[in-house]
Amino acid sequence: MKNILLCTDGSAFANNIYKYGAWFARQFHSHINVLFVTDIRSQQVASTGNLSGSIGLGASENLLNELVELEHKKAKLNNQRARLILQNAGETLKAEGITDFKLTNKTGFLVDCFHEFENDADLIVLGKRGEAANFASGHLGANVERIVRITKKPCLVTPCEYKPFEKVLVAYDGSLAGKKTLQFLVNSSCFQKLEIHLLKVTKKETYPRAENRVNEAKYILESAGFNLISTIIEGEAEEVINQYITEHNISLLLMGSHGHSRIRNLVIGSTTIQLLRSSNIPVLLFH
Repeated sequence: MKNILLCTDGSAFANNIYKYGAWFARQFHSHINVLFVTDIRSQQVASTGNLSGSIGLGASENLLNELVELEHKKAKLNNQRARLILQNAGETLKAEGITDFKLTNKTGFLVDCFHEFENDADLIVLGKRGEAANFASGHLGANVERIVRITKKPCLVTPCEYKPFEKVLVAYDGSLAGKKTLQFLVNSSCFQKLEIHLLKVTKKETYPRAENRVNEAKYILESAGFNLISTIIEGEAEEVINQYITEHNISLLLMGSHGHSRIRNLVIGSTTIQLLRSSNIPVLLFH
């Protein structure tokens, strides 16, 4: 993991993405790029249109001049805001012991700018909600949901509160994304210092298949030196995983972004999206 991309908007959720990103950067000796995208809509002001007939030519020209001046002021304020947000990011990273980082400001839309930076990133870190968090506390940020659906890179979605990693839960389903989750752990010796839980959620009729998948995952991880606490629980995935997180005081959830029914999940919303909305701990997704 050479490069980590932190996507920030300066909101309350953003502050802790720097701390979570710093943890991964320290473990993997990674370079961090902090990206802040100034929403292009904030640079725009209302057009006067053709008002000369209704309010008079002189008044229309005066209004146009005032709008142009307002546009310049907004652009200046947006530049100052971007500078302060990135300055805060840099100060936080330095306080976390990180010196290898870059601060980047773009103007546009995050989803449109994202592809420009995604290719070089080995991990993407986002807050689960943005500036409107106080108004939509039960929802996932629109940009976050779009990025989680379209990116091919591992994606860490973080909550508002920062807590050090101590117990890690791997929600394993045997899918290709689930296998990538296991491979990430195998390649990441730093996680051997943490308490690792392996959970398979199943239905009663598929319990034998669940046992096979858990044994498969146990073999892979134990062969790599991990000591595991493994469990199979019957029920609905979102409910079981959230309950397990609470009961065992889990501090990080690892899972695949899509299970076996990829097309169906994209259409109606997956267990992954529901967990991102309801979970109060960081979720690291693999595609």
